[in-house]
Amino acid sequence: MLEKIFKLKENGTDVKTEVIAGLTTFMTMAYIIALNPNLLTGFTANGGQELWNAVFLATCIASAFGTILMAFIANKPFAMSAGMGLNSFFAVVVANIATIAGVSYLEGFRAGLCIILIEGIVFIILSALNVREKIVQAIPLGVRLGISPAIGLMLLNIGFGSNAGVYSETGGPFYAMANFFGSLTASYAKDTMGSGYPVMVLTVITMFVGLFTIVVLDHKKVKGSVLYGILTGSVIYWAGEYFVLHINPFASLATASWLPPFKDMAALTLFKFDFNVLKSLGMFTVVTLVLTFCIIDMFDTIGTLVGTASRANMLDENGNMPNMKEALLSDACGTVCGALTGTSTITTFVESASGVEAGGRTGLTSLVTGLIFLACMFISPIAAIIPAAATSSALIYVGILMLQGLKNIDFDDISVCVPVFIMLVAMPISGSIGHGIGLGLIAYTIIKFISGKAKEVSPLTLVLSILFLVKFFFAF
Repeated sequence: MLEKIFKLKENGTDVKTEVIAGLTTFMTMAYIIALNPNLLTGFTANGGQELWNAVFLATCIASAFGTILMAFIANKPFAMSAGMGLNSFFAVVVANIATIAGVSYLEGFRAGLCIILIEGIVFIILSALNVREKIVQAIPLGVRLGISPAIGLMLLNIGFGSNAGVYSETGGPFYAMANFFGSLTASYAKDTMGSGYPVMVLTVITMFVGLFTIVVLDHKKVKGSVLYGILTGSVIYWAGEYFVLHINPFASLATASWLPPFKDMAALTLFKFDFNVLKSLGMFTVVTLVLTFCIIDMFDTIGTLVGTASRANMLDENGNMPNMKEALLSDACGTVCGALTGTSTITTFVESASGVEAGGRTGLTSLVTGLIFLACMFISPIAAIIPAAATSSALIYVGILMLQGLKNIDFDDISVCVPVFIMLVAMPISGSIGHGIGLGLIAYTIIKFISGKAKEVSPLTLVLSILFLVKFFFAF
């Protein structure tokens, strides 16, 4: 049955490989099930524990829904969850709505969910009408080929940076590359991080042990090398916590709740939209917010799909991904599900690249990831103990591999290499795939115009470039 549904042989894969790939993808993005409610509630400071519980459950459900939809509609190995960056922006918007309208954070949150709902519905319509697919095609091929290596640098930045930050009494977050290797001496690093220094040492050791485990296993053609690397890193980290730091890494399991907080979600966020509060902001503000979410989400998703598909050799001779329409539709439906249940925009995760690197080629990979997200409603405590440092190993490795896409860039064409190099810098620094693509499109268009080749810029590419210029430089 699985062969018939997912066409495994046709895609050069098998059930075991796809299951391992699905597990790998989940483990590299498992952080989102706790981080998303943390960001949307300010670590329970806004809305309390009940809202945290509701967002947690909504994250699991919406992630599972969108990812499983991707499996069956598009048959692609891509997973979804609440988009990083978009969730932080959503939290800021909610806080501003609450302040402007003079309402509670929860009421502002419900008004914010209205924006996400509108965004999702708009994307469903645009996907059904092939508008989003045409937007993908409007990105020049040379620029499109640069998306994958740019995402690779972004993954490296995440792996060495934000994925595994360390806090202490002296502050934080402290990161491996910036604060450990960036220190002039080990003594300076120790003094700067205080009690966080031993944790940082353990983090760095875990990262590299996991990374080299992946490299060795991959060299030996062992399937699931990325997953085994994460597991090896986890064991190293847990052992270090127990024997060196004298911390029980499994202590949280003893007091953890294993029952999904359906009651909190039903009471606070499930189908809880407050359009009255939203309308009080004024139509212009509402439209501006919707457009902002739409632009960021659209190009984050497009960039992830194109970049990851490129790494998996899923693009045709024109640089287009088969079933792109279906993939985009799955993404849009995931966002609507997120709004209905109580979380910010659901988008395709760049961490899907880890599953692709583990051999995932079909929707079975996504199905496995989606089912684990559902299971997390009950087993979230287990997912929560996976060390971030261990998952960093996978992100670093996959990032390095995605950089290999630079060999496909025509460096003799200045209208291509300049946008690509801008994306290489913009994505990791801004933390946004969409913004990186936007800057690349602007650069491409300007270079074509000033070099007398304006006719090579399609009308849609020109429109997209203008839209990004407006977004970046005009404040409303």
